Amino acid sequence: MELPMIEFHLDARSGLSPYQQLVQQVRHALRLGLLNEGDQLPKVKDVVASLAINPNTVLKAYRELEHDGLVGARPGVGTFVTATLNGGASFAVMGPLRQELRRWLGKARKAGLDEESIEALLMSTFRDSAREGIA
Repeated sequence: MELPMIEFHLDARSGLSPYQQLVQQVRHALRLGLLNEGDQLPKVKDVVASLAINPNTVLKAYRELEHDGLVGARPGVGTFVTATLNGGASFAVMGPLRQELRRWLGKARKAGLDEESIEALLMSTFRDSAREGIA
């Protein structure tokens, strides 16, 4: 039996509902190449047990992902990835960028920035660069 390629977590401070967090985590994993076509998402009962959430929350997230054409349910078997979002970017491409970003995060923490400040800086810089046509 294969282990799922994603382990869900919930963040009460995120401002997103639990089902939205699950959808977002799958989408991020698809973008980063951590989930690929054919990979199985965790079974609903396993997510319910690990996160102590209502099964309907997990089902709602999986239904939204299915509606978006990213996963497909196989009755009695589970839910499987049917499409990716990584746009052809491989882990080989993202790996070095991830390392560089980790180094930058270390510098930001040493400079005294907390998690919310780092996130605010990243998002404002991303929006600014998008406006300038960089991102």
